[in-house]
Amino acid sequence: MSGWRSREARAFRSAWAGLAEALRTERHFRFHAAAAAIVVGLGLWLDVSRQDWLWLLLAIAGVWAAELINTAVERAVDRISTDVHPLAKSAKDSAAGAVLVTAMFAVAVGAFVLGPPLWRMFFQ
Repeated sequence: MSGWRSREARAFRSAWAGLAEALRTERHFRFHAAAAAIVVGLGLWLDVSRQDWLWLLLAIAGVWAAELINTAVERAVDRISTDVHPLAKSAKDSAAGAVLVTAMFAVAVGAFVLGPPLWRMFFQ
């Protein structure tokens, strides 16, 4: 059983190292982390419901996961070759497109969840 725990501990350390590396080196990941912090702050300030928290957290997790996958694809492609190739470009563009889709979803969730209470607070 100790071998399993050791493998699992290494896996968690690797996952945390990946998050830390993305925060340290990826400008877009830092932007998304800052946006998430603002959203969490607004959610706390506006005292959103538990159901709304689920939507907000789903959106945040989706964007972060897509950004991490995008980073992995970019680095793997760059590791294979520095030459410009149509398939490499397509892989990178597709991964970036996944980030765009999840970010648009996150903006929509933020508008639906945070928009009405913010509107009431400032305009009513």
